[in-house]
Amino acid sequence: MLRRKLISLPLFAAVTVPCLFQTALAETDVITVTASKRVQSLSDIAASVDVIGGAQIDKANGFNSAEEITQLLSGVQAAVANGNQIAFQIRGIGAVDHQALTPTAAAVYLDGVFLATNVQTGPLLYDLERIEVLKGPQGSLYGRNASSGAVNFISAAPSEETTGYLGWSYGRFDRLDASGAIGGALGGGFSGRIAGRYLKQDAALDNVQTDPDISAPKRAGGERDEFGLRGSLQWEGEAARFLFRAHYEEDNGVNPAPRNLNLDLGKHEISVGADGIQDTDNEFYGVSLESVIPVGEWELFSLTALEGYGQDYGFDFDGAPAPFGDPTLNANLHYDREFLQWSEEIRLQGDWALGHSLIGVSAAGEDFEQEYLIWCGELDPATLLGTCRYVGAPGRVGPSPASPGVATTLITDIDQTRKTAAIFTYNDINLTDALTLTLGGRYTYEDIKGEGQGVHIFDDGVIAFNNRDGLGPAVGENRIKENRFSGNAALSYRFSDAAMIYASFSNGYKSGGFNGEVQNNAAHFRDEGLFRAETVNAYEVGYKGEPSPGLALRAAAFYQDYDAPQARIFVNFALPGGGSIISNSLSNLDKAEAYGLEGSFDWTPSPAFTLGGSVTLLETEISQTTDIGGNAALFDGNPLPFASEVSATGFARYVRELGGGVSFALQANAKYQSAFYLDAEGLEDRRQEGYTIADAEAALVFDNGLALALRGRNLLDKDYAVSGFGFIGYNVFVGPPRTWEIAIRKSF
Repeated sequence: MLRRKLISLPLFAAVTVPCLFQTALAETDVITVTASKRVQSLSDIAASVDVIGGAQIDKANGFNSAEEITQLLSGVQAAVANGNQIAFQIRGIGAVDHQALTPTAAAVYLDGVFLATNVQTGPLLYDLERIEVLKGPQGSLYGRNASSGAVNFISAAPSEETTGYLGWSYGRFDRLDASGAIGGALGGGFSGRIAGRYLKQDAALDNVQTDPDISAPKRAGGERDEFGLRGSLQWEGEAARFLFRAHYEEDNGVNPAPRNLNLDLGKHEISVGADGIQDTDNEFYGVSLESVIPVGEWELFSLTALEGYGQDYGFDFDGAPAPFGDPTLNANLHYDREFLQWSEEIRLQGDWALGHSLIGVSAAGEDFEQEYLIWCGELDPATLLGTCRYVGAPGRVGPSPASPGVATTLITDIDQTRKTAAIFTYNDINLTDALTLTLGGRYTYEDIKGEGQGVHIFDDGVIAFNNRDGLGPAVGENRIKENRFSGNAALSYRFSDAAMIYASFSNGYKSGGFNGEVQNNAAHFRDEGLFRAETVNAYEVGYKGEPSPGLALRAAAFYQDYDAPQARIFVNFALPGGGSIISNSLSNLDKAEAYGLEGSFDWTPSPAFTLGGSVTLLETEISQTTDIGGNAALFDGNPLPFASEVSATGFARYVRELGGGVSFALQANAKYQSAFYLDAEGLEDRRQEGYTIADAEAALVFDNGLALALRGRNLLDKDYAVSGFGFIGYNVFVGPPRTWEIAIRKSF
């Protein structure tokens, strides 16, 4: 009984945070996770794993997009670039970059399928059963791009029981959110489930007029018009199981414009003109087949998947109606992307005399294409010329211009393919009844091919290759081949069913690749356009236990040695005739370190009252001697970006029976994170001060499955940056202001 209570309590606190529409977990419910690629109790894993979700969670209600999960987790932050590209940082590790070619250092999975680009974290979340967050490198089971950890989004699967829900809410900014799901048995061993969500909202940021001659359309503050559909079909026999899933999402809103920090603006304000506002046309899709077949006493698992997306969107790049009062310094950008990936993973696992073993192989292929367009003023879609010249175009012409005209527009095309294959193993060996040794390893092969070109268009229509500094035309190709071994080792000791300690070592890496931004000259595919892989070696000791009934505690201390961290480097780009703009690309620093302490508690003093909280204390430091970008001293000694020294979460929930089959529930949750820098240069004007996000919700829950709720988010109305980049001055994307909504839901 002690073990069952212990593993139910931490998850109970997590799953009650998003919404009050679910019923309480029974004290004896055993909560299992698949973080170790098998069904396993949370308390048996010798690593830091946070879980949001559970068997009876209200399916992702309250989550608008993936970055919001960080409000429930200490030691986890998210950079949100270009409106919808989300990169997670776990314990300070993770490249902060806005280009789609860059995966995150936290490997992101949807129903076991690796999402290879940061763009794929952007679609709506809906009908989720749980989210598992693994902290620290996950090189054995998750492989490449898991140098900080892994995030698993797991949707609700079909079951034999008929279940479902319908939900609707309305809130500030004319926000309309509708969701629903239904599933159950279909006969003949088949069961199915279908779920969907629709979200529409007016601009949440206030676009204010700062130039009397340039209008400030409201739409620039970001509009949401999104929907998602997911269907799943499962066949289950006496021993074998097959699960087919398919999903499709669309985003047809308007990306919010960034805020230029040179402007004198108030909270939740931006200021841009009309020329950079563009409708978004993004679509995301995928199918997968999961198979489980017994092989004697062992189990054979296969996951075959296809994922892809198409993107057509853009925004005002300079974040101002007329930088420094000059409308010819205006810049707008547009992305046109296509991406397709396939993947296959096969695992064989089972118990043996001394424990449990898993061996597996995986393979994947990716094909990415992007056209990147930058212009000034109003764009002529036929000629791709703006009404003024883009300030950065003339500097790419080179010593022998192809035309006497003025270089006005820049276009960059890049195609990248990636093939990977890996073999891996993961083993729990019971040295004694209380002492377990965990050993894992993975060997990965990776083949990346990149090709592309960068051109400028003169105002007379002539198109020529970029040739900055006369180093040759910006057209070329290159290939990166790498072989990597990553692994882990852990030793755990269980004092009783209610207490365990562990010590672990883990290693992970994040792939290198090609920059997808402006290609200046022939050096792009030889030097300035490439970035190397980064690696992390992590050491951790931890405790998981229940010192008294109803109280669960977890604690960990960790040290991470970070080699060749990928970081966005900003370099002044000289303009013909004087002046400069900021050019930036992804590169590698020398090394860094991150270390700290974590702790969390979940306390249920009575069935009516629950408290929970967590804290992460973190120190990070960059060590830089190489003169990267001509300014090594600018990085050396700085903290890593998006690495708050203190982050803490708190949660409280109270439920009272009113009689007549009606209950009243009240809950609140908050997260504080101390100041952090938006990039590795560590400049004070790129520093986000510490802030607290607080949410609350009150609900009436009826025994017939009906529930009514009033919710408030960001109740303190904090104004904060979620990412930044340099161009003319410094620009930041900002988070949403205080919002409220009323909601009704019927579960059955």
